[in-house]
Amino acid sequence: MLARTSLTRLAANKAPLGAAPAGARNMATLREIELRLKSVRNIEKITKSMKMIASTKLAKAQRAMQAGKEYGIANAEVFKVAQTDKPAPRKLFVVVSSDKGLCGGIHSSVSKATRRAIANSPESPFAVAESSNKTAAPATPSNTPATEIDADSPIMVIGDKSKAQLQRALGQNLVLTFNQIGRDIPTFADAAGVADLIVKSGVKYDSVVLVYNKFVSAISYEAAVNEIKGEEALKESDGFKAYEMEDDFTKDLAEFSLANAIYAALTEGHACEQSARRNAMDNASKNATDMISSLQMQYNRGRQAAITNELVDIITGASAL
Repeated sequence: MLARTSLTRLAANKAPLGAAPAGARNMATLREIELRLKSVRNIEKITKSMKMIASTKLAKAQRAMQAGKEYGIANAEVFKVAQTDKPAPRKLFVVVSSDKGLCGGIHSSVSKATRRAIANSPESPFAVAESSNKTAAPATPSNTPATEIDADSPIMVIGDKSKAQLQRALGQNLVLTFNQIGRDIPTFADAAGVADLIVKSGVKYDSVVLVYNKFVSAISYEAAVNEIKGEEALKESDGFKAYEMEDDFTKDLAEFSLANAIYAALTEGHACEQSARRNAMDNASKNATDMISSLQMQYNRGRQAAITNELVDIITGASAL
């Protein structure tokens, strides 16, 4: 009688191997774990591929960055001659980022630095930039109160990612945004186009403050600023007053130096982006590998438990016979 009952129960149990008990809740079956394993393995393949692509692009970006820095060095030499003690009363902030994500905190870094840069506090390291080639690392807290923000400071943003972040905090300050700039390696033509649109935008400014990511090494970066003197500042500088020049000379020089500085910032920011993307994909691949190991162990334990239960039922039925 006992044997018939055991055999009848085994025949009625149509559940697949590894299925959760009928009364179990929130218990992953072997089939669900297997599907998660397959999904995580696919994600690991994608992140490893993206890491390899970013590593290749980083080498090209570093070469372009070295070429772009030459433009910045030329600008620094020009502004040594055009140095003046008169501060620029109205500054235009140009934020350099990109349209792509999956690269860590690259975009939030320049967004926070922009909020600090236009904060109305004299102790801010970004408040005053004395030369075109000086950079400063963020040292003040990022949660600047809204009451300390200068509402008259116009902001232009290169890249959709930082635009979306600054739109929430400083939406009233945004006057112009750019996208599709530097989708591959930035060129001087891209920088010249941005500089031309800035000049033709009609926004009044005495100097342009570039906020961008400074390339420190292949694994680190920091936010930096670079102030570019305007046409009036060049005219008033003692170095240019000593020479007899045409009226349009300072205007053309101001536009060309702005394009140079934007090109240097674009190339350096692009190198930082590729470096951060490679590091982000490397971390994602390592996390996927750890998750695969954990899920594989959970799957093996569940499979062994299911097989043990089936063997217990068969042995019990055989013993009853």
